[in-house]
Amino acid sequence: MTDAALPSPLTHADELDSPARRARRRLFKRKAAVFGLIVLTMFILLAVLAPLIVPYDPIATSWSLVRKPPNAAHWFGTDELGRDILSRIVYGARASLLAGLISVAIALGIGVPLGLLAGYRGGFLDALISRVTDAMLACPFLILAIALAAFLGPSLGNAMIAIGISATPIFIRLTRGQVLVVKAEDYVEAARALGNPPWRVALSHILPNILPALLVQATLSIAAAIIAEAALSFLGLGQQPPAPSWGSMLNAAQRFLTQAPWMAIWPGLAIFLVVLSLNLLGDGLRDALDPRQR
Repeated sequence: MTDAALPSPLTHADELDSPARRARRRLFKRKAAVFGLIVLTMFILLAVLAPLIVPYDPIATSWSLVRKPPNAAHWFGTDELGRDILSRIVYGARASLLAGLISVAIALGIGVPLGLLAGYRGGFLDALISRVTDAMLACPFLILAIALAAFLGPSLGNAMIAIGISATPIFIRLTRGQVLVVKAEDYVEAARALGNPPWRVALSHILPNILPALLVQATLSIAAAIIAEAALSFLGLGQQPPAPSWGSMLNAAQRFLTQAPWMAIWPGLAIFLVVLSLNLLGDGLRDALDPRQR
């Protein structure tokens, strides 16, 4: 037998790694996902450290600085009330990222248990939950969010609740579909045969194995929630003035597109970069968490 025929431990070293290490290694091999992670981390740091890094008070007005173009003192220029746009962009990141995270957390908190219940129990509960989910999915996501936000009242908190409820059907359907696939696996049948109660089978054997799909969907849903929050703030249903929000900044900028285009460029670019980074990261996570990938 030649040396080439002998199995090498180095050749199969990746198979001995934990799934988390393999997923992390696959993720960092994807340049687009790494770029998205870096951009997203930068915006998170800006939001967290906003009081320490902004040069001016984001709500302080100055009539002598109305609609000044970008300069050495105000890198992004000033708005119609003389407020520093850079400071408002940094503080606006707080509202957008918070809205994305909390909205998706609400959707996960409602959608995953309902989807798990529908997929595992089946029967009447499955039919009832599925029909309600279908009815909610029949209404476009953003239209439903606007209707709920208008009903609850204009505020950032109500906007997050409206976005979270509107995103819930996506997680119900995804969770139910994943549960239907996983519960037919041999290890789930073995867990039932050992006498485990249904709740333990669902929480200990099914839920951990559908988490990768939920994580990818959550990443992509945060991007959609940030766009929805900007849209609600643009319509006056989200973050209320004078608190900074990228959507409300775009609303104010639409009246001065020819005289002060920088008022619209910077908040629009911020939304574009955050949403792009989340989508790139979500695509990378989808590939990295796929067990068929090598």
